[in-house]
Amino acid sequence: MSYTVLARRYRSNTFAELVGQKAIATTLANALDSGRIAHAFLFTGVRGVGKTSAARILAKSLNCLEANEPTSKPCLKCSSCTAVHVGEDIDVIEIDGASNNKVEDVHELRGNAIYRPNRSRFKIYIIDEVHMLSNSAFNALLKILEEPPGHVKFIFATTEPQKIPATILSRCQRYDFRTISQADIAAHLQRILKGEKLAAEPEALAQIARLAAGSMRDALSILDQLLSVNQKKLTSKQVEQTLGMPHFRQVLELVGGVAAGDVRAALDGLDKLIELGHSLEQIVNAAIGHCRSLMLLLSCGEKTELVAAGGDNRQALIEQTAGLDVATIVFFISVLEELSRAMRFSSSARALCEAGLVRLAGRERFISTEAIIALLESAQSPQSSTSRANRGASQKPKAVQSQTSKTERANLVPKKRASKEAVEASKRNPLVSKTVELFNGVIMEVSKNHSEDSSGLNHG
Repeated sequence: MSYTVLARRYRSNTFAELVGQKAIATTLANALDSGRIAHAFLFTGVRGVGKTSAARILAKSLNCLEANEPTSKPCLKCSSCTAVHVGEDIDVIEIDGASNNKVEDVHELRGNAIYRPNRSRFKIYIIDEVHMLSNSAFNALLKILEEPPGHVKFIFATTEPQKIPATILSRCQRYDFRTISQADIAAHLQRILKGEKLAAEPEALAQIARLAAGSMRDALSILDQLLSVNQKKLTSKQVEQTLGMPHFRQVLELVGGVAAGDVRAALDGLDKLIELGHSLEQIVNAAIGHCRSLMLLLSCGEKTELVAAGGDNRQALIEQTAGLDVATIVFFISVLEELSRAMRFSSSARALCEAGLVRLAGRERFISTEAIIALLESAQSPQSSTSRANRGASQKPKAVQSQTSKTERANLVPKKRASKEAVEASKRNPLVSKTVELFNGVIMEVSKNHSEDSSGLNHG
């Protein structure tokens, strides 16, 4: 007997079962109950969020043989509902837009659309990846889409709505499917495992939901793969081993070494992960995800639901936030993201990765070029002000010069001024602070001598 994958076995059958798309499900159900049914629908969204499932549910609702009219609650038992569920109904034609994208294909569709359905109320055309149609095919579709026969309904699905001509968009009711939250994905996976009479650690389900990136189909495919390895109980360790993910504790040590400024610990942590067979890209991405969790805990509090980790892992993250601030973590993420992009085009990716970790761990000894320029400009500004003041004084008559008040003379003495960036940089790096102090002292001394020489010449 052939095996049916979880994504097909647990496909949503009704609007109530549509996971993560409550607003769309409610709108379509209300339209069916009120009889305000459009002739063309456009479902958009990333892969695996329920576009095709919603199209089939809508087709069942329109053609359910147990109801006297379109209904928001199809029976799921009649021959029409069961045939639509598996994609084999004679009156619901599913077309792949990628392989049927020529104008001839649309001409054939138009020729068949004029005939009434065999047994159902409507002849329904579901065109997946409709953005793949050629311009000529779209133009050929315009007329029948604008004034279709009363027995014809169109349901388009696409991941790239921006490629669809505006003339097509204006003739459809558009529904944008959002990505599914990690909590909804994890809860749905738990229900499936319960139906399969299997168990799983909550942390394992959270990891799968995080890897799925909002796609339910991706989550179910990952779950299928993991269950083929162990059908007793799904664990977090099994997820990491099967999918090649760096272990949480190892990433914790790596980021901990960077945060503590321990270059050796950071590089040793990187070497251990590489020895275990993890790629540099996986390691950097895991470090970015780890830093994101730290940032969210610092910004939103320890009880935030934005961090998927739980149990001991969450406690370890909370403990690691001690002594860190949001600005530092944001700096970590920006450098790691820049490093991730640079490694893709480098022939020395490991050296580049190690250099990035050294830069982060030894951040107290590094200062950006922009900060250096800001320090120099802030240090030079008093000197330029004094020079302009002295030049102005030398051009004044002697009588006017003698009336210069003490306050005005005090204003000629340069003061230490620094931009906010320079002050922050000097706080982070004692060497920079000392250098700026010495540099300002030299400028003040030179300016003072220059002022005395100018005064002597004027009175002479």
